[in-house]
Amino acid sequence: MRLVVVLSFLLILAFPLSAQDANENERLKVGVVLSGGGAKGMAHIGVLKVIEEAEVTVDYIAGTSMGAIVASLYASGYSATELDSIFRNIDFSSLIQDNIPRNAKTFYEKEDSERYALTLPFDKFKVSTPQAFSGGQNVYNELVRLLYHVKDVKDFNDLPIPFLCIATNAESGEEVLLTKGYLPKAVSASAALPSLFEPTIVDDKILIDGGIVNNYPIDEVMAMGADVIIGSDVQHELSAGEELSSALEILEQINNYRTVEDMKDKSLKTDIYIKPSIANFSLIDFQAYDAIRNSGEVAARVKLDDLKEISQFQNVERKSISPVSLKDTLIINRLVIADSVKNYSRGYIKGKLRFELGKKITFQKLEQGINNLRATGNFKTIHYELVHNGLGEDLILKLKETQNRTFLRLAAHYDQLYKSAALLNMTRKNLLTRDDVSSLDIVLGDNVRYNFQYYIDKGSYWSFGINSRFNDFERELDFAFIDSNFELPVGISLNNINLAVSDLTNQIYLQTVLKEEFAFNIGIEHKFLKYSTRTFGSIVDETPPSNLERDNGRVLFEKSNFYSAFGQLKLDTYDDRYFPTRGLLFNGQMNFYAFSSDFNDNFKEFAVAKARMGAAFPILKNLSINLETEGGFKLGTSQVTSFDFALGGFGNDLINNFIPFMGYDFLELPGNSFVKAYGSLDFEFAKKNHLLFSANFANVEDDIFRTGEWFTEPDYSGYGIGYGWESFLGPVQVYYTWSPEEATTSHFFFSVGYWF
Repeated sequence: MRLVVVLSFLLILAFPLSAQDANENERLKVGVVLSGGGAKGMAHIGVLKVIEEAEVTVDYIAGTSMGAIVASLYASGYSATELDSIFRNIDFSSLIQDNIPRNAKTFYEKEDSERYALTLPFDKFKVSTPQAFSGGQNVYNELVRLLYHVKDVKDFNDLPIPFLCIATNAESGEEVLLTKGYLPKAVSASAALPSLFEPTIVDDKILIDGGIVNNYPIDEVMAMGADVIIGSDVQHELSAGEELSSALEILEQINNYRTVEDMKDKSLKTDIYIKPSIANFSLIDFQAYDAIRNSGEVAARVKLDDLKEISQFQNVERKSISPVSLKDTLIINRLVIADSVKNYSRGYIKGKLRFELGKKITFQKLEQGINNLRATGNFKTIHYELVHNGLGEDLILKLKETQNRTFLRLAAHYDQLYKSAALLNMTRKNLLTRDDVSSLDIVLGDNVRYNFQYYIDKGSYWSFGINSRFNDFERELDFAFIDSNFELPVGISLNNINLAVSDLTNQIYLQTVLKEEFAFNIGIEHKFLKYSTRTFGSIVDETPPSNLERDNGRVLFEKSNFYSAFGQLKLDTYDDRYFPTRGLLFNGQMNFYAFSSDFNDNFKEFAVAKARMGAAFPILKNLSINLETEGGFKLGTSQVTSFDFALGGFGNDLINNFIPFMGYDFLELPGNSFVKAYGSLDFEFAKKNHLLFSANFANVEDDIFRTGEWFTEPDYSGYGIGYGWESFLGPVQVYYTWSPEEATTSHFFFSVGYWF
């Protein structure tokens, strides 16, 4: 056995010397090798715990992939106990999926992410697919935070324990030995599993997971100077056909073709070879942390006597391990954009980071800024470095622009107002200038619509936007809305009436960010509104009233152009638009209507103001509550009723002043002013499955803020019980609603997919 030979030789060598005389060069040097293996690599923490228990001093450590992550943290000074605490508290699902927090997105980006079910790069009329499932940004952010205390160590031999890791050159297939550089970046490269994580660029080389070429770097550790090798191997043997049930398992099998053969020799070179029992776990079983970690500890404990024997022959006084002190704050006083960025200005990048240079910030604030940049979709995984400059830190951004600037986006939706709809979107970045994005939605289905947006994004500086949209729907409604808003033929009395609504809106606006969370818009708006019905066309034919006109066999109630100036203040920190569990919401807007083509000959200047505010917060595990209040009113003496409020129905994207209200049908409760309170309990009884109970209360009629009616007991109330599912198409929502004021009537609302 190699271990016996090594120990015997060192015993003979050291015999003439006392313990005090033995110098550093003559003592036994121990190297530790940690293999790759995805989630199975968490077993290494259990192995390191037993190594520490045996009082073995680790002189060198190396790893590949997950082994590189664990080894780098251990080399930086963390103990096995500290690693256990770190890994136990990491949300690996969030790290791997690389989800961008909703609060990192601008309002424009929030709308994009919650409108399209599928986004594909589209270049020269060819659709392509992303390089990988995840960019690895969240993993990189976490490594930067955890390794901050050794950020200025550029030679990995100068770490508390000398370290190296292995990556693969994606272009040549050659092994790349990483011993210098920025530690988080080197480790990210070693762990960039193909198809799961995007490649990492180091020194102009495109690097991927080192396990492809060398998943157990024992020879490299021996070359560092190790006399004895302790190895933890979590690689899987070749799987049988029935075990290859997923793409990741097939990928692991391909990687194992070479490594399984290599391990026949490498295991023999290993003095203490530890093989945890991890056959029942996959590369992504991160939720099984305790079981995997324990498997490493159990396997290492079998070798405890051998480990203690090594400790005795090391001839060194074991130093106590000081806990690593994680800093929560830092001061970034210089921003360095290392790579050339052609299509986005420095002001754009600095504005997206949204923190002031030279002031103390938290790591959470730094990650928020990086996520703000990432949310734009304009850059690949953002590798950055923190380097001490004497007074604070340099933030060195390694930015690589995404090559694709054109995207094809798709979505589908059904609801009871717009009916079935398919959405085709084309998005183009840098259409006219740097920092801009243009987007065109074409909606095909029962109601044809479009939505065009052009936006020059300057982050916290003033941004510029142009919007143009066309909405159209037709529905049988309660007669009250038409009866209270428009003059009808004499003697008409109906329960329901057909109403067709066409809305063309064009806006030009400026936007800036206030206090990082609020967005303030000012602009001008043109709106063309057309309300018509086919319900009593025959009556008009017989006795046409002078105030009603016809258009293609339909009676017109409104057909005017309106011109206004508007201001808007928005805050949205909800963690989800459809099923919020925490966060705040505020949306206040005022339009001053100065001109109109005046179809009904009744226009005078007027203003409409409205606001909505809310909060969501968890009550118990998987149970949260969302409370909101909303109100609006009309200012002025104009007789124009086309902008009056109308409550009723269900939805997220009702246009103009149409307000959802449980228990009543669409546009059933009209008035030029209203107040509304809303509450919803959300119980997520299974992942992405929600049981919902909602209630709302309102007063709505003309001038309730002048008469004081807004402060009285609510005239209208409604309740709903629903089910929600976060599907790949977007939210599926089913609601049964009722109102005590309409005891004989209830409503069933159903929608599929993102609202648009």
